[in-house]
Amino acid sequence: MKTEKEVQKQVIETFKTMGYAYLGDLTKSDNENINKESLKAWLVKNQKISDERWRKIEQKIHNALKNDLYEANQKFYELLIYGVPTKISQNENTQTHWLIDWKDVSQNEFSVAEEVSVKGPNAKRPDIVLYVNGIALGVLELKKSSVSVESGIRQNLDNQKKEFIRDFFKTIQLVMAGNESQGLKYGVIETKEKYYLSWKEEGVQKNLFETIECFLEKERFLEFIHDFLIFDKGQKKCARFHQYFAIKKTQEFIKRKEGGIIWHTQGSGKSLTMVWLTKWLRKNIKQARILIVTDRRELDAQIQGVFSGIGEAIYRTDSKKDLLSVLFENKEFLVGALVHKFDDNDLEDLKKQPVLKEWVVLVDECHRTQSAKLHKAMKSLLPNAIFIAFSGTPLLKQDKKTSQEVFGDYIHCYKFNEAVSDRVVLDLNYEARSVDQYVSSPEKLDEYFELKTQGLNETAKTELKKKWVNLQKVFSTKDRLARIVQDIVLDMAKLPRLRSEKGNAMLVAESVYNACRYFELFLETELKDKVAVITSYEPNIADLKDCGSDESEESC
Repeated sequence: MKTEKEVQKQVIETFKTMGYAYLGDLTKSDNENINKESLKAWLVKNQKISDERWRKIEQKIHNALKNDLYEANQKFYELLIYGVPTKISQNENTQTHWLIDWKDVSQNEFSVAEEVSVKGPNAKRPDIVLYVNGIALGVLELKKSSVSVESGIRQNLDNQKKEFIRDFFKTIQLVMAGNESQGLKYGVIETKEKYYLSWKEEGVQKNLFETIECFLEKERFLEFIHDFLIFDKGQKKCARFHQYFAIKKTQEFIKRKEGGIIWHTQGSGKSLTMVWLTKWLRKNIKQARILIVTDRRELDAQIQGVFSGIGEAIYRTDSKKDLLSVLFENKEFLVGALVHKFDDNDLEDLKKQPVLKEWVVLVDECHRTQSAKLHKAMKSLLPNAIFIAFSGTPLLKQDKKTSQEVFGDYIHCYKFNEAVSDRVVLDLNYEARSVDQYVSSPEKLDEYFELKTQGLNETAKTELKKKWVNLQKVFSTKDRLARIVQDIVLDMAKLPRLRSEKGNAMLVAESVYNACRYFELFLETELKDKVAVITSYEPNIADLKDCGSDESEESC
């Protein structure tokens, strides 16, 4: 097994083969997050700045970094992405100078240093620091295989505390930890330990050195910083690997003016994928306008909240007339609309009006409402638009076929089992259950009780036995719903997680009417203060009349 020093040496050699200049072991020097001499020399060489201009740039950087960590990191990130505006005199037009050449990666100077001593209330020494043009952009803590990556992550988090070298992280864009057995994990400033991410790529083993070679390759390192970081309501976030590759593939489709489907399982961050795609479109496709289409008000509001959190204004249309005026006027860049605002009335007149700029339409939960006339209306109104569909719901074969016929090929897929393996979502375990339709004999009831309580000790069984009289009454009736309710009540009393009130349960009913019946039955149990009916459907009297009993329900 290699020692930590041996691992570190091999990592340094890896960076050197990738073209990073080696700055050496900086243990004995006091280092800052910006080597001003290196940055100034690069700006003089590439942008021909004067000493006076440098002082203006230096002051802008100082003003950004004087804030606390999150705000300073955000303000400095804006200088990195949008450039540093300066004016030497009142009569001069504002000039923008770039701290990084984003267009031509080869013009930048990449370097790596080890054991970088940094002063603070208590000095610290990050194992590896990555620099671009003298600016510290990445920090990497290394451990030997017998010491967990999580130990390196905690070290990163400690270093960001005020007691240590918090100020050093004000320019840092990627915070990483790694060892040979677990590979590389990455995050951003103040990312909690459990949210650090692993990088996965087809053809690349989960190997520390291979991951460094692909993830921190010069062009990708800068691209990831430029296109895949956001500041969201006080929290900095970075893309997961599946979001990165989905967006990269989508960029190729859009450049070819093709649409397609992004199928990412539920809970894997589709809204943020939309955010990063929108940011890329704003920066790279000058004529683009974006329309986000959903089929529910809750989704529409949720997406608005996500975009508002990162400071991206989204215009939500409140009527069909409002939507049409936005489509045919060159005003809003980012628009949200419910699909139901599209219909085929007056289409012929509307099609005569010119649609301004190039629309990219992002359709959320595309499988639900996009196979009939609403989609045809959208296509007719926006004949030259590029449609990118998002879904995360498992589809029946026919739905899958219909979605592909409407939107085109799959751009990228991230399946449920992958998300479970990556700990992005929790697993779903299925247990086959049935409640006997009708149990009349005492022997059968006792047998059922023993079956349901196997594995419990005698004390627990005695407690449940006290409730068994009521259960016997219920199971002696023909009311199937009542028996289901008591079966759930028994589970809530028996299963440790539910008994200790550390878990919840959800019962999905086959109709709104039955949901209300279940609710009334639960009100007669010890769970009466812990139940509620949740529905987005507003029933009317006719609906309730159609479903009045178990017998009539089957014919509804």
